[in-house]
Amino acid sequence: MESLIGLVNRIQRACTALGDYGGDEQAFSSLWDALPSVAVVGGQSSGKSSVLESIVGRDFLPRGSGIVTRRPLVLQLQQTEEGEQEYAEFGHLPQRRLTDFSLVRKEIQDETDRVTGRTKQISPVPIHLSIYSPNVVNLTLIDLPGLTKVAVEGQPESIVQDIENMVRSYVEKPNCIILAISPANQDIATSDAIKLAREVDPSGTNALDVLEGRSYRLQRPWVGIVNRSQADINKNVDMIAARQKEREYFATSPDYSHLASKMGSEYLAKLLSRAQLYTILELCRAFDRIFKEHLDGGRPGGDRIYGVFDNQLPAALRKLPFDRHLSLQNRPAEASVDAVHFVLKELVRKSIAECQELKRFPTLQSAIAGAANEALEKFREESKKTALRLVDMEAAYLTVEFFRRLPQEVEKAGNLGAAATVDRYSEAHFRRIGSNVSSYINMVTETLKNTIPKAVVYCQVKEAKQNLLNYFYTQIGKKEGKQLADLLDEDPALMETRQQYAKRLELYKKARDEVDSVSWAR
Repeated sequence: MESLIGLVNRIQRACTALGDYGGDEQAFSSLWDALPSVAVVGGQSSGKSSVLESIVGRDFLPRGSGIVTRRPLVLQLQQTEEGEQEYAEFGHLPQRRLTDFSLVRKEIQDETDRVTGRTKQISPVPIHLSIYSPNVVNLTLIDLPGLTKVAVEGQPESIVQDIENMVRSYVEKPNCIILAISPANQDIATSDAIKLAREVDPSGTNALDVLEGRSYRLQRPWVGIVNRSQADINKNVDMIAARQKEREYFATSPDYSHLASKMGSEYLAKLLSRAQLYTILELCRAFDRIFKEHLDGGRPGGDRIYGVFDNQLPAALRKLPFDRHLSLQNRPAEASVDAVHFVLKELVRKSIAECQELKRFPTLQSAIAGAANEALEKFREESKKTALRLVDMEAAYLTVEFFRRLPQEVEKAGNLGAAATVDRYSEAHFRRIGSNVSSYINMVTETLKNTIPKAVVYCQVKEAKQNLLNYFYTQIGKKEGKQLADLLDEDPALMETRQQYAKRLELYKKARDEVDSVSWAR
């Protein structure tokens, strides 16, 4: 699954190169918006820059008071082989590698000024920065401008709402993981980042209570970070020393030592990498959730299974020839298994069609359908064996109480043995035998009407609910590299639409260049 995270990062870099930044209203779906991302949210001077630098292990972000981050920074971390030199590349400066990270800081500031000017204005146009290092994990982070409550001199009155709207445009995406930054010395109840995160995803007092999840319970854990102080920054304390100091703090702190293994910037980096993996798995589980909703009655279709047991099976048993009820070729039993199998296959098809996340990937839809149907076929075979085994059990042992009464009744009816012998072969005696056999067959029929549905539900429906996803992951998990990329091939119609928009965009760019040339000529 680590390869999946690398694949997502490569797709995000491809989006960057092709100008798909997400976050805007577009005529067609943005591939960037469909990918999982981690948005870093916090108030101004909350320590966002320090957290990011701790994750990267380098000083590379502009610093200062007030609003420093004035454009979103899309930070793509790529792990390289041990011993390779660290370097950075900007999206607007392709093929230029920066190994001096002080130049990275300067370029971020200069690129911000190119769009916003040397003012305190903000811009939604992102800066794309890739850092290649053996000391990072494969991860994409989006550093957003800090939330603020008041506008300062040189900023419009709408700056507070403008920043919040920009942040919301990222964090409201369903595939976005919110990394909410709050200083440990601040009352978490007043944290702008936590407030926004809880509004967007409504799913802390003492810092220890927060870290242990007692005050605010989250889907994923809190992580405490020890950033460099302003004095450390002024003394040019490097990130290696800062990380060592952080580890020592958590290891020796009487309050946090029991949490040391789950605290710190290094653990946060690994956790965020796994969080992206969890997001990818959540997307895959969407199909399985819809399938289970059909079976549980939350969506239509699952009730057809009970129609098989309430109507089809009893009617078929009544029509069965007299000598076939206890035969292994009991067609109603097999037909019930096949009918439920057909319903389950139809629910798989409907679930895939209703899963919005899969609509763009027809190849992946086919792979999921194939894996699911293969699993259902195995469940059907096991169910058929069990149902026929129940029929075989009824044939192997007859309840003798029905027939034990016949000779007893004959002996009571006559006083002489000869008379009894004659009476045993009378027409009335044969009628009693026929009546008892018919009653016994009716009893067996009622038993099969109750036991066959139980076997079918246990072997097919229950297995499909519990194990269909496991088999699906087994099949998909075997695919790596190009095979996995092939599964993500998009619908040709969607690709054609994208090409048309790309051509139109190129036309608009040429028209803009023509307009600019006329303007400069004047």
